[in-house]
Amino acid sequence: MKTTTYVIRQLVEKALYIRKLTPDIENEINYELTRLGHISDVDYEALELLMSEMDAGRIQLVASP
Repeated sequence: MKTTTYVIRQLVEKALYIRKLTPDIENEINYELTRLGHISDVDYEALELLMSEMDAGRIQLVASP
């Protein structure tokens, strides 16, 4: 049985939990997208949720220091 880890989903969960999209989380998401070369439905839905939460103002985009 194959176990699938949805790294992007886990990163989005972290951003939702702390209510911030930090540069580290954003860089890790970009790295995973580049590394995988595709996105699963689960990860895509997680990113859609993150974007909608940011658009609604419930998640802050934190700038690099």
